[in-house]
Amino acid sequence: MTDRTLPDAPGPTKRASFLARLGRGLVTGAADDDPSGIATYSQVGAQFGYGLTWTMLFSFPLMAVIQEISARIGSVTGFGIAQNLRRHYSPWILRGVVLLLVANVINLGADLGAMGAALGLLIGGPELLYAALFGVVCILLEVFISYARYAAVLKWATLSLFAYVAVVFAAHVPWGHALYSTFVPVLVFDGAHAMAMVAILGTTISPYLFFWQAGQEVEEQHRRHVKPLCVTPRRAGPELSRIRIDTITGMGISNLVAIFIIFATAATLIGVALNFSSIDPIRALYWSAVVNGVLSAPLMAVMMVIAVNPRIMGRLTLPWPMVVMGWLATAVMALVTVGFFAI
Repeated sequence: MTDRTLPDAPGPTKRASFLARLGRGLVTGAADDDPSGIATYSQVGAQFGYGLTWTMLFSFPLMAVIQEISARIGSVTGFGIAQNLRRHYSPWILRGVVLLLVANVINLGADLGAMGAALGLLIGGPELLYAALFGVVCILLEVFISYARYAAVLKWATLSLFAYVAVVFAAHVPWGHALYSTFVPVLVFDGAHAMAMVAILGTTISPYLFFWQAGQEVEEQHRRHVKPLCVTPRRAGPELSRIRIDTITGMGISNLVAIFIIFATAATLIGVALNFSSIDPIRALYWSAVVNGVLSAPLMAVMMVIAVNPRIMGRLTLPWPMVVMGWLATAVMALVTVGFFAI
């Protein structure tokens, strides 16, 4: 008898390996489709039809690169963004960044308010009480459930977002027009479109997501009892590759879901401007996205300064393509904000 070499592992093993790489970036991408994001995309679809769907393709590389930079900061240094500022820069810079807490509080309050209002629509009752209970439940889960279990639950909870994809196939979408609007940008220079652009970029490139993804990388290092990449640079290649795959996949799924939300509301609510409706949570969520958009550019600039500083990142500072893309994303966010105030 002769020895025979066993064949390579079949496809499912490779797919399992790919899925195992998904985690922090996937959860962050799903978190991007929070109540604020869903309300913003719904309002954009209802108010402008398919006309602004192209912004999701436009924003994808910008949000992917800035989230990858956030993850790199956490993974390389072993500290979050605020901690790096406190350790390496003047206190006044940290105090300025902490002012972004305003955007996070507005976003959190609007999200909880929307969740309370949604439950009130389903079963009736006091919406403010429901919002408070949601807040208490979230705090209890984060305090009493281990990070590993909580992260696993959040990872599998991302599957719920595909319900928005199913809705589109139940609606009558003019696919030719919808896809044309997705791939062919149409620019309209007026106040409503400028505000919508800030809201879209503000809910896709949100300040709290920067802190979240960097923080998740740090928490994962603590859970696995591994040192930061600046201390163990030999691990950098596979780990940075994992971060890139995870982040691009997570942001891709996030923006794909956003496109389907816009399609669904454009097909079913054309002519219904939700920002003029009596649903206060919708207006609050939309304005929270606008606030996030206005405040994102300064934080993105701070992150870029951290990520190219060899005193902080060691030999693992950003490669020049990421430097270019990161500053481009920062400039785009700043220009859209200036345009919003100027028009």
